[in-house]
Amino acid sequence: MAEFVATAQTILVVGGGISGMSAALEAAECGKQVILLESTPTLGGRTALLYRYFPKLCHPSCGLEINLQRIKANRNIRVYTLAEVTRIEGSSGSYTVSLRIAPRHVNANCTACGDCARAVEATIPNPWNYGLDRCKAAYLPHAMAYPQRYVIDASIIGTPEAEKAKAACRYGAVDLEMKTQTLTLEVAAIVWATGWKPYDAAKIQPYGYGRLRNVITSVEFERLADPRGPTAGRILRPSDGKPATKVAFIQCAGSRDENHLRHCSRICCMASLKQTQFVREAHGEAARSTIYYIDIRAIDRFEDFYKKVQADASVRFVKSKVARIEEDRASGDPVLHGVDTEGYRRYADRHDLVVLAIGMEPSVKGSAIPAGLGEDSSGFLVPSLDGAAIFGAGCATNALDVNRAVQSSTAAALRAIQVVNRTARAES
Repeated sequence: MAEFVATAQTILVVGGGISGMSAALEAAECGKQVILLESTPTLGGRTALLYRYFPKLCHPSCGLEINLQRIKANRNIRVYTLAEVTRIEGSSGSYTVSLRIAPRHVNANCTACGDCARAVEATIPNPWNYGLDRCKAAYLPHAMAYPQRYVIDASIIGTPEAEKAKAACRYGAVDLEMKTQTLTLEVAAIVWATGWKPYDAAKIQPYGYGRLRNVITSVEFERLADPRGPTAGRILRPSDGKPATKVAFIQCAGSRDENHLRHCSRICCMASLKQTQFVREAHGEAARSTIYYIDIRAIDRFEDFYKKVQADASVRFVKSKVARIEEDRASGDPVLHGVDTEGYRRYADRHDLVVLAIGMEPSVKGSAIPAGLGEDSSGFLVPSLDGAAIFGAGCATNALDVNRAVQSSTAAALRAIQVVNRTARAES
């Protein structure tokens, strides 16, 4: 296969999560040259932060490992991590894109041996675990990270800690002189796949996130359940480290609410149904999960999984929008207040832990993309009507589960391929 050479017929994919990886692979395996950008140190996005998928409860490493192998084997793809788009100019078939690439302070000599991390004492909030624990300031993001290369956090650059990391490296991989780089690309089409971020739960004031000790979000709970997470897979309360056997899941935390996110975030119901199974697996017969919901949206083939969870004696469903959460200061127990709309019974339910099924919003809203793209009322990208060759993919366009995000990305890749083909015919 010929060596990668970027040309005006190259496709740029912005975002290295499951959507961006899928779009890049579809285009590259059709013979197109692809540049794949990711703003963090590694590919995988939020899918890599999941413990298990629904409904089969299989581990995301399955799909990610296959995609990473395909990327490594395909010379049509060039990957840039820690990279952000700062400017887009031009039109369909001829875009000039400016990039800013932050320094990793570790070069390609890295063997991921971990000597730099062992030498460093400074720690930072662990981004892999949403800051629930801390990791060394010289770190490998996670076991499947690609590139398989350590990162020296910017917070220790210029300090003796960074010098310790450099001295410990036998391969000359730690480069403390790395600087921010700028790069300009000529591309024919752009697939924008920057994914989603959890809604800021602290904005939902009646639920007390950040103030009440035992209220966390669904994405944080996912890391608690993972054996590679901050508690080695034990579902423990943040306040005192005791096992959380009685867990409340509050649906639509920030979604379907004019005060927060107007849209349904689609994955939340299924995520909570899945996470009740984590509680049961962790605590056996002692497990007690309660789902407080407006309505359960288990669409298509997920209905069978919903029925399976309904049949689980450890799971209770309460049709209610929780009004507020208070904390018993003595025990740390969160107490949920509201009205069960099936029978109109007022409740004050005590739990060990509350999990907010937090809503999804785009990581980069359309108005923030340096190309003036259209967006809907939630900030998701809308299809261009002016013939632009910038195509939204995955959760940049809507709140989607993994399966639908991959489908969306395949469609975006096909549109980008069509642009490249038209450009090639016009130039021939």
